Amino acid sequence: PGRTEASPRLSRRRILIGAGAALLLAGAGVGTAAAVGVLPGRSRKADDNPTTFTGATDEITRGDLQGETSAVGTLRFSDSHALRSGFEGVVTRLPAAGTVIRAGDELYEVGDESAYLMHGSIPAWRAFEVGKGSDVQQLQAALRSMGYFTPEPDGAFGWRTARAIRAWQKDAGLAQDGTIPLGRVVFAPDDLRVGTIKSRVGDRAASDGELYDVTSTAQVVEVNIKLADQRLGVVGNKATLHLPGAVDTTGTITSVGTPTEKSGSGDTKERVIPVTVVPDDAAVTSDFQEVSITVGLPSEKRENVLSVPVAALIALSPEQFGIEVVQDDDTTKRVPVTTGLFAAGRVEVSGDDLAEGQHVVVPQR
Repeated sequence: PGRTEASPRLSRRRILIGAGAALLLAGAGVGTAAAVGVLPGRSRKADDNPTTFTGATDEITRGDLQGETSAVGTLRFSDSHALRSGFEGVVTRLPAAGTVIRAGDELYEVGDESAYLMHGSIPAWRAFEVGKGSDVQQLQAALRSMGYFTPEPDGAFGWRTARAIRAWQKDAGLAQDGTIPLGRVVFAPDDLRVGTIKSRVGDRAASDGELYDVTSTAQVVEVNIKLADQRLGVVGNKATLHLPGAVDTTGTITSVGTPTEKSGSGDTKERVIPVTVVPDDAAVTSDFQEVSITVGLPSEKRENVLSVPVAALIALSPEQFGIEVVQDDDTTKRVPVTTGLFAAGRVEVSGDDLAEGQHVVVPQR
């Protein structure tokens, strides 16, 4: 009977001892892993017995790394303003929005009076019939560029000027009297692009009334930079223009304004500096009438440094970055690095055992 009672007790004791040992072993295992710093997803056994790596890699390169400070700007056609009527009467002809008007082209017609575009920067302020001055010289230069005036412009209205006007009037279908009334010619530095139409055929136009908006055919990017970044806004410096559709092109800073206040988030105000950038290749930007883009202004530059793709960085600890270098035997080794400048998708790195041309592990695409 005694043996029968002791057996269950012995069995329970063995079970308790076995469970306790298992718990101690499990606890020791967790402690050991923590002590040696095994990273999640990478077992100690895998570190001690590396296998051949066959994934995606990139190279450690040496060269210059250019940083970039980004700001949001607007790409649009420059010199927007309203075109006004030089005559009073009923509007009888207008161009369509988007039309490009070149030197010698008709701008509009009010009644039976038409106005034409010529190139120049001085507004027409009187009729061209007698006298001399810079406005007459500008008219002579415009007629010469159109093939009507052959002598060197001298600013004196004489028979040669009248003859050139009559030749132009003949081609334009106007009365050939050798004079130009005020309002017949509108001067602009370059061709004009028609914007929003503000009047309609059949409307009555007042003298100096708005007919439609125009811009130049040149595009600019207007961007405000922070006051703290004013050192980056230098006339003549290059900027990178990041366009919709992942298209990049370059531009040149042509003007830098004075600090001004701009509304920020809520009721706050911030001081900014307006900067104008002209695209270097008009063919790249010509498809956009007006669009928000990102402007990259060159900032910090590091010369002759080692760099890797940003995606190659891994966290060895909360305080330490590293990379995985593919060794000659196609196994990988984790190497601690010190990071520097981040730019253009790459990051400057330094540390022991790093060399140009080494391959580093990057995420599989």
